[in-house]
Amino acid sequence: MNRVYLTDSELITSYGNGSEHCLAILIERHQSKIFSFIYSKTSDRELSNDIFQDTFVKVIHKLKLKAYNDEGKFTSWVMRIAHNLIIDHYRNESKVKKMRDNDDFSILETLTDGSPTIENFMVTEQINQDVVKLIDFLPYDQQEVLKMRIYDDMSFQEIADIIDVSINTALGRMRYAVINLRKLIEKHQIIVTN
Repeated sequence: MNRVYLTDSELITSYGNGSEHCLAILIERHQSKIFSFIYSKTSDRELSNDIFQDTFVKVIHKLKLKAYNDEGKFTSWVMRIAHNLIIDHYRNESKVKKMRDNDDFSILETLTDGSPTIENFMVTEQINQDVVKLIDFLPYDQQEVLKMRIYDDMSFQEIADIIDVSINTALGRMRYAVINLRKLIEKHQIIVTN
């Protein structure tokens, strides 16, 4: 039987039964239409090639997982995958901030060797001291869990075992400690930096 004359559904079934050649026929049969669709959205040949390849990697993965519902709409399904990959590409690209030098900004001013300056060290120390003072304003049960978790680096299970409460109670006390600490920080206008 000449596989070139098989329908998409028959080729997919044969591919699922181990005939790799059937996948090559499917790709060859639809590559022009799918590539044109991708290119119409990107207007970039190199990007279109990348998305085309990613599309068929995903198609192969889905076919191997038997995740394709054969409704006679193979090209529509592949184009939907390609469309989603195009959207993902532009979404990710928009997340990357582009910075250019101008009169007010120079990228070189943002570069550091990573070592903290004495000013950063002093500010961080002051903030830490202020936060430690604010912890004393929390109810004792919240202070206890917060200190064990942050300063003693204990797991919530260890904390629960030591203070003889359930792990949910320990988690709840930590949650309320953080909420109350945020309120205290806002009230006392302490700026906490990361």
